[in-house]
Amino acid sequence: MLFRSNEATTRERVLEACYACIARHGLDRTTVEDVAREAGLSRATIYRAFPGGRDDLVRETVVWEMGRFFGGLAEHVAGAPDLATLIEDGLAYARAAILEHAVLQTVLRTEPERLLPLMTVEVDRPLRFIVGYLEPFLEREERAGHLRPGVAVPDAAEFIGRLLLSLIGSPGRWDLGDPLEVRLLVREQLLAGVLTPEALAAS
Repeated sequence: MLFRSNEATTRERVLEACYACIARHGLDRTTVEDVAREAGLSRATIYRAFPGGRDDLVRETVVWEMGRFFGGLAEHVAGAPDLATLIEDGLAYARAAILEHAVLQTVLRTEPERLLPLMTVEVDRPLRFIVGYLEPFLEREERAGHLRPGVAVPDAAEFIGRLLLSLIGSPGRWDLGDPLEVRLLVREQLLAGVLTPEALAAS
């Protein structure tokens, strides 16, 4: 049986408390005192866990929540039979999760200007996750002869990953809650320059 260290459990307790405070008060109005009160811990304990203080705590909470978000995403798309289905399922899940996400909705409502700098600083984390998930599917398509001539797996994975991040954050005219529209977007826009027409027709 595995046991987490007290340090690990305290850190997670603080992160959960910070998440709750941001959802309630927003990013700028959340203080170390709020988090300590929410967690039932002293300020000294908070500072021991996060020596950089409030900014460090908020940043680490964003990173921690990204990990939870992408963990849920990975679980949702596990078992997808092909690349197109993987992306369709992932887009639909991500958009729905964002619409229900307490912190994101609070920040978007009260201080939207704070979201872009945070996402810009941390953009490499979700991009690396998405690229890492896409590459095995693209390699499978490559082995099957389904990639268009000249398409390299690493370049295609990063290209698709960046487009997906953009769409998740700002879908524009696309309704990611409509399965038929998502299918059209993925197969006629995102993957049209990556997979052969035969591969797209068969998936």
